[in-house]
Amino acid sequence: MAQCIVENGVIIMYEVIYMKADYEPWWQFDGWEEEVIERCEFADLAAATAHFDNLRKQYTQKYPKVAAKDGKFLAFWSHDEKEYCEACEENLQMYHGLFIMNNGNVEKCF
Repeated sequence: MAQCIVENGVIIMYEVIYMKADYEPWWQFDGWEEEVIERCEFADLAAATAHFDNLRKQYTQKYPKVAAKDGKFLAFWSHDEKEYCEACEENLQMYHGLFIMNNGNVEKCF
């Protein structure tokens, strides 16, 4: 875990979140945290942004489709990557989402 910064009694910590779900990350439906594959913690925004940018480059090369929302969220996907949903009895598109959180709030990062 990264060393956290404390300002006025509040811990400042940035997390780069990678999630995979059958919806874009900006929807953050109830239980979205269960879809998180990786959380990387950083004590400052510059380090978190550098890691985010590195992941963005990797996913841009790997997935042909990308969408952004509010300068905060990125979603990557390929039309070939679908998973079967038994409850809805159909194949659902899978999305790879990236964003940065600061103390539980999504941070504008691009």
